[in-house]
Amino acid sequence: MGRITQEAALRALYGEKSARSVAKELHGLDTHCRTFIAASPFLVMSTSGPDGLDVTPRGDAPGFVIVEDDTHLLIPDRPGNNRLDNLTNLLGDPAIGLIFMIPGVRETLRVRGIADIHDDADLCDRCAAHGRPALSVLRVKVTRAYLHCAKSMLRSGLWQPQTWGEQRPVPTMGQMIADQTGTDDQPESEEQMLARYAKALY
Repeated sequence: MGRITQEAALRALYGEKSARSVAKELHGLDTHCRTFIAASPFLVMSTSGPDGLDVTPRGDAPGFVIVEDDTHLLIPDRPGNNRLDNLTNLLGDPAIGLIFMIPGVRETLRVRGIADIHDDADLCDRCAAHGRPALSVLRVKVTRAYLHCAKSMLRSGLWQPQTWGEQRPVPTMGQMIADQTGTDDQPESEEQMLARYAKALY
C-alpha cells in the first residue's frame, strides 16, 4: 500500500475501534484513576509549540501529582535546566497529554486536558516537597482519561528485571554531552553528576 494518508486506509488495515476501548474512555477521574495517580511516581508529559511537539518526563514521590477534584490535577514543577520547553509551549497552546506509570504495574493511565500555569503561593506550597514549594504548578482540566492495556510493557519487558542488561548500554550522560557539544573539558563522571543532582533536586 505504501504511504497511508487517509483514515479509511488505516481502518482497512487495522479494523474499527473495539467497543471496550471506546467504552473505557472517561471525561473525568473516577476512583480507579485517582488511585492510579496517587500511586504513580512518574509521568510523561506531551505539549505542542511553534517548534513542534515536546515530550518530557516528570517524577517524584508517589502522589506528587494532586487530584484536586474529578476533573482537575495539580502538577508541580521543580528546579531543572530552565529550558522550559513544555511550559512555554503551554503559553501558546494549553493542550496537554499525560501518561502515568507505576513501577511493576503493566497498565498505564492516559490523560488529556487543558493546562494553566500558576505561581500562587498557596498552590506552590500545597505541592511542596522536602520543605520546598514548587516553582510553579500546572492546573490541568481533564477532558479525557482512560487506562491503557499492558501490551507495550509485556513486549518491552520494562518491569521484568531478567530483561535488564547487567551493564549500562550507553555511555555516561557526561560523556555523551561532551561528545555532542564538542567540548575539550573532562566529561562529568557519574558520581559528579549524581552529587550535582542531589544539590538541585528541589
